[in-house]
Amino acid sequence: MITARAAATFDPVGRSVATARSFVRDTLQGWGFTDIVDDAVVLTSELVTNAVVHAGTAAEVLCLRTGDGARIEVADRYPEREIPLQQSLATMGSPDREGGRGLQLCAALASRWGVDYTPTHKQVWFQLDLPERPVGIRTAGPSLPTDLLPLADGRVRVAVIQIDRTGAVTAWNEDAEELFGYAADQVTGKPLTDFAAWPHTPGTSTGIAEALQLSRWEGSYGIRGADGRVTPVYASHLRVRDADGDPSTVCLLVRDHERAVLQTPLRGPVHPDPANLTEGHAADPFEVFIGSPAPDDLDGLLQRTVERARDMLDGDAAFLLLATDDETELEVRASTGLPSARQRFARVPVEAGPGRYGSARMPSVHEDLSEVPGAVPLLNGTGLRSVVTVPLKVEGRLTGSLGVAAEAPDRYSNEEALRLQFAADRIALAVESARLGELERHRRGSLSFLVEASDLLAGTLDRDQTLALMAQMTVPTLATWCAVYTIADQSSEPYLSYVLHEDEERIDGLKALLARIAPPDPVPTPGARVWNTPSEAAHEAALRTSMRSLGLGEPASVSSGIGTTLATSSAVGGETVVLPLVARNRVIGMLTLGKPSDEHFRQEDLELAEDLSRRAALALDNARLYSERTAISQSLQRSLLPPELPDVPGVEVEVIYRAAGEGNEVGGDFYDLFPIRDGAYGFAIGDVCGTGPEAAAVTGLARHALRLLAREGFGGPAVLERLNAAILDEGARSRFLTLLYGELWPQEDGSAVLKVVCAGHPLPLRLRQDGTVEPAAEPQPLLGVMDDLELYEQTVVLDPGDVLLCVTDGVTERREGPRMLGDDGLTDVLTTCTGLTAGAVAARIMRAVERFASDAPSDDMAILAMRVPGLQKD
Repeated sequence: MITARAAATFDPVGRSVATARSFVRDTLQGWGFTDIVDDAVVLTSELVTNAVVHAGTAAEVLCLRTGDGARIEVADRYPEREIPLQQSLATMGSPDREGGRGLQLCAALASRWGVDYTPTHKQVWFQLDLPERPVGIRTAGPSLPTDLLPLADGRVRVAVIQIDRTGAVTAWNEDAEELFGYAADQVTGKPLTDFAAWPHTPGTSTGIAEALQLSRWEGSYGIRGADGRVTPVYASHLRVRDADGDPSTVCLLVRDHERAVLQTPLRGPVHPDPANLTEGHAADPFEVFIGSPAPDDLDGLLQRTVERARDMLDGDAAFLLLATDDETELEVRASTGLPSARQRFARVPVEAGPGRYGSARMPSVHEDLSEVPGAVPLLNGTGLRSVVTVPLKVEGRLTGSLGVAAEAPDRYSNEEALRLQFAADRIALAVESARLGELERHRRGSLSFLVEASDLLAGTLDRDQTLALMAQMTVPTLATWCAVYTIADQSSEPYLSYVLHEDEERIDGLKALLARIAPPDPVPTPGARVWNTPSEAAHEAALRTSMRSLGLGEPASVSSGIGTTLATSSAVGGETVVLPLVARNRVIGMLTLGKPSDEHFRQEDLELAEDLSRRAALALDNARLYSERTAISQSLQRSLLPPELPDVPGVEVEVIYRAAGEGNEVGGDFYDLFPIRDGAYGFAIGDVCGTGPEAAAVTGLARHALRLLAREGFGGPAVLERLNAAILDEGARSRFLTLLYGELWPQEDGSAVLKVVCAGHPLPLRLRQDGTVEPAAEPQPLLGVMDDLELYEQTVVLDPGDVLLCVTDGVTERREGPRMLGDDGLTDVLTTCTGLTAGAVAARIMRAVERFASDAPSDDMAILAMRVPGLQKD
């Protein structure tokens, strides 16, 4: 007879094998079938691997609980695969083979197994039976040698004390008189609290007054005797009522080292190792409950706790929640018998409603959840009806909640609540210690993560690369998928700028889904807020696609889209949160993080994501500002250079310009070539001291003043003297300027006449046809320094085949360590350019400069080459 079932479908991808193993393990552990979990997981792993890896189809796994065990069925959509029929185990396949191994394992491990075929799919099933258990030893102690039995006095005295409803002593037996030194008439009518020394130790959440009101309680405390000394005792309290219905509490007390006389054995197959029992010392209650050795990690400790709690109360499920730092919410951290993948990290409020049963701070028992729907939100839709929950407290502070549930109603009462609270008190301190240890490790990891993230974000000022880094740092570390929205300005709508999913095949579907829905509101409130729109839209799209595929609703235009739609729905079906990207008091975008179906974010991950969003927002805004500055600088740089060079009859002209840096600063080098009047052309190449706006102002002044003054008919010296005065008029904003200015007249005989003035600039070089190189001008004072300049121009005649080379100091001052190219190095390169065109000369000079040093240039470079080719013969 089938008493429970669980089913799941897994996509044909490699990671589905691990997911299927977890599904089967969680299901069987939830049913309490721990004895067959390992075999079931091994067989499921092999059969699902055959389906999703070898057959390449989806795998459908069905778990069925029967009276004597479990049956697991694995089906795929590839029935044509060959399986061994009518063969012995020896011929079914070797463990070293890829094929047949799953069926061989079924034959070796399963009680029964088989293969079923239909026209559309193949199903392999196996049955695992539970082993038979011995009956009647759940509360029996082990058989021990005499020398290992617990020690006691020659006569064991058991004090019997009865307490009335007010907490006063009404009965005090002779053993109590012997143990504590009080006669009965000395204590009768007095509160027990006057004599009890209650331990205020971490992990104990119940006081003496509360313990006396409970139906049953066991534990250690002390009784202050007549001599003033405190005697440690182990007590067992039982709440009773007389024939008239008046309640009272009967307390049995023994010396603490004789606790074995009263201590109730734990339920379950707990078999202490005699080698671990030492003379005069009882076993640690924590180790007795958890088992030895205890798990050394928090998740393992919590999982062991819920499994032991479930077994202790014979429940169908158990769960443990840990409180957040502010004790306002509880986060699911471990469960058994529940869909743990769906519930893990889900959060519920500590105070869910008025009264005792609405608060996680107090023990509570629900006999039938069907009568109070929603009383325990965590169990909604699970079919569990009775539940008992108790708090975990450390030094009076709520640290968590432990619960056990059963499918049948009326399974639990205050008796079970007391037993569970007793266990919770003894594990609370260990759980809190492990939680703090995990939190410390998480914080250290978070700090390292943020340091690395800050370094990566600070290492780029490119907007697109910053967006990619933001997404790659969150996926898969913090989320399964991520989307970044950006806002250009206050009047713009959020724009979907980047989408990333841990599975690259899901990115296109996710991007299409997010593009169809309205973006989240750009709310500047810090912190993560839940955004349900993506999951709702994905579920609606999946529903519509499924209906169309079944011939319902609107006809489908593309029938093959159902797989992508369903995959997208699964990918974004979990919790989605939005964090604002705020920089300089303005929302510049939103960081959206998502989980797959029914998964939740951990509070620590959300806090880490919030820290990351603040750093990412500043980096993104810096990238925006840098991009704007670069665009402005490049636009300004282009405006300071001539848009195009005119054609000069009979003269070849070539210019090469290389700006240094990353393009975000305006360089100080410039050049120009322009017609002055018919047959005359002006040319200039200069270098303003420094870079940036001040240098750009002088550059613009120089280039436009040269053209204006030259076209007004002024000669070279007059042009430069007036330009010098204009620069000095700029005052503190002025910059000195080196400038080579000349006027060019092409001649009818194929030569060219030049008149040049070299004001502090590297001298122009003349290359003759015979390969000799000589300066074409003499040095004169630079501009922008002295008021009175006496400049003069020099005349140069370029014969056919001659080349005039003009450069800025970025060329001659090119360095490699202590070496510098210099004027001599430039001269040596120019001597090799005989017979080359102006363009070839400029290109060879630039190649030589770039090869001279391996580092990127640190200064702007401009090269102006003019060559007179001579007259063409007919």
